[in-house]
Amino acid sequence: MELTTKNIDYQNLVNKISQTYLQGQKKAVVAVNSYHLETYWQIGQYIVEFEQGGGKKGQYGKGLLQNLSIDLTLTHGRGFSQSNLIRMRQLYISYPICAELPHKLSWSHFVELLKIDDPLERSFYEKQSLLENWSTTELIRQKKASLFLRLAASKDKIGILKLAKLGQIVEKPTDLIREPCVLEFLQVPEPYHLSETELEERIINKLQQFLLELGKGFAFIGRQYRILKCFVLIDLKKEDAGYEDVGQMNMYLGYFENEENTEGDNPPIGIVLEREKDELLVKYAMHNISSQLFVSKYQLYLPNRNELRALIERQLNISDDHV
Repeated sequence: MELTTKNIDYQNLVNKISQTYLQGQKKAVVAVNSYHLETYWQIGQYIVEFEQGGGKKGQYGKGLLQNLSIDLTLTHGRGFSQSNLIRMRQLYISYPICAELPHKLSWSHFVELLKIDDPLERSFYEKQSLLENWSTTELIRQKKASLFLRLAASKDKIGILKLAKLGQIVEKPTDLIREPCVLEFLQVPEPYHLSETELEERIINKLQQFLLELGKGFAFIGRQYRILKCFVLIDLKKEDAGYEDVGQMNMYLGYFENEENTEGDNPPIGIVLEREKDELLVKYAMHNISSQLFVSKYQLYLPNRNELRALIERQLNISDDHV
């Protein structure tokens, strides 16, 4: 029998080999990455132990890393810049037990993580990178957008510590949507005089970044990739949302669930995004409304990092008697 792609058994063989090859490639990348991390950790250990053994006070002094960079680069070539050696040293200090290193993250992830001084904040971004499979680019963006500080600012001491240890875990429907959503990637020029239509157009053009910022459970699979688990209805308001906007969205949810959903679809999700949020109005407007409807605040600029950090530090300094 002629072996062609029309032969089912032969095609199954091709598919099996292809899948095995791709899985092998992924395992090889993970293995290489794991060896890199362990090697860099061990180099960091050697540097710290040398310093602690008296080398820091000896003839090298503050020039230890500079001298190491020169000598190791002459011997091995690239990879031993002074900044890289500093990160290797930091890696060992921050993760004194090698077995506790999250080996699924790349060295470029760790370079960004080690720039974070606060261990709680660093732990959060580490856990979140693993949970959401962030690329290094996305990790950098979320750091710049102060994601940890924004999430932690609305929590008590126990909540902040839990967030740092576990990352953002979805335990209730409201955990799906971030508050506020920061849309700095839209690059809206000051003084922000754009219509709702113009804002919507910018969001559509930056759809991937918008979904990543929106919250957990939203994913950008790819352009022209058809997969439908549920409809997500978004109403963008230039200012604050009124009770009529909440009611209208609830009506849309009812329509889509009864008229547009097909077999296998989950209930639709409704999101009303507003610039200003009247918490009391939203509370009453949402009374007995579907748990699939969310009202969230958005802002076009990054929040004040120092103010958020001060707020979190006050929460953490509250005595256990008041927790």
